[in-house]
Amino acid sequence: MEGIGKTLVLIGLFIVLIGLLLTFFEKLPFGLGKLPGDIYIKRDNFVFYFPLATSILISVILSLIFILLSKISK
Repeated sequence: MEGIGKTLVLIGLFIVLIGLLLTFFEKLPFGLGKLPGDIYIKRDNFVFYFPLATSILISVILSLIFILLSKISK
């Protein structure tokens, strides 16, 4: 049970870190959320934004982090 507790604490800290980054989203230097491949459509009374490339990038980064965490915890 102790290992599960440590893992949950690490995941919680990681989620807090992501939350802080998203809070200061506009100040990030690498333009996360404005990558080529993000879909942005603006019409008269309608705005549609789907961050496709950003979602894929975040998914890859999170997958690598979780793979590393699983290798470390073994």
